[in-house]
Amino acid sequence: MNQEMSGEDQKKQQQQDQMNRVNGVYHHNEDEIDYVFKVVVIGDSAVGKTQVLSRFAKNEFCFDSKSTIGVEFQTRTVSIQSKVIKAQIWDTAGQERYRAVTSAYYRGALGAMLVYDITKRQTFDHVARWVEELRAHADSSIVIMLIGNKADLVDSRAVPTEDAVEFAERQGLFFSETSALSGHNVESAFFKLLEEIFNMVSRKTLLVGSGANGINHIKEPNNGLLKGLKIDVISGPDFEVSEMKKLSSCSC
Repeated sequence: MNQEMSGEDQKKQQQQDQMNRVNGVYHHNEDEIDYVFKVVVIGDSAVGKTQVLSRFAKNEFCFDSKSTIGVEFQTRTVSIQSKVIKAQIWDTAGQERYRAVTSAYYRGALGAMLVYDITKRQTFDHVARWVEELRAHADSSIVIMLIGNKADLVDSRAVPTEDAVEFAERQGLFFSETSALSGHNVESAFFKLLEEIFNMVSRKTLLVGSGANGINHIKEPNNGLLKGLKIDVISGPDFEVSEMKKLSSCSC
């Protein structure tokens, strides 16, 4: 009887693990990670960058969140196309006085979330400058997702969706409107970005040798074939939700 119960429990656990993979939740050992992708979240101050990241990384929203000081980061591990992906997502301060500090963190980034507030036209008008700065400091192949946040504030909209779509098409960006408050489209936007990064990195695995910007090739232990690319940004055992220089914290 105990063996039957043990087998049933094991089956339930396997089913739960499979569901977790589908939902992008994966408990892992560090050795099981196939790729580590560095992503930066950029945009003007108070557009909701930290909230969008918190919603994706921890499914949280903090009503008394304060402006980010310098740079913070969080991580989440997901499964994409049967590969285990650890996303290291860097939340950069939008204030002008931190621009020199945060620009250094663009280097090595494979993806970027460029966030504006749909209720504040000025934050959208500054998007072009953010794209210019990003492309000046990041790799030319970086994948960029333009995010119109606070989409739940329909009555206060100041940026028509059509304007953002036109800009994204002109600049070669992906685009989505999200609500960090409700969680609407946050998950799908991040997964779209990570999937596009994965596709780009998969193409780069055809190249042999070490690349620039902290990209190292990972080899299969048995046959020596290229398995993927690892972005060596940070090392350490406690990564699931990590934070750096958390000078302005949010206790939700």
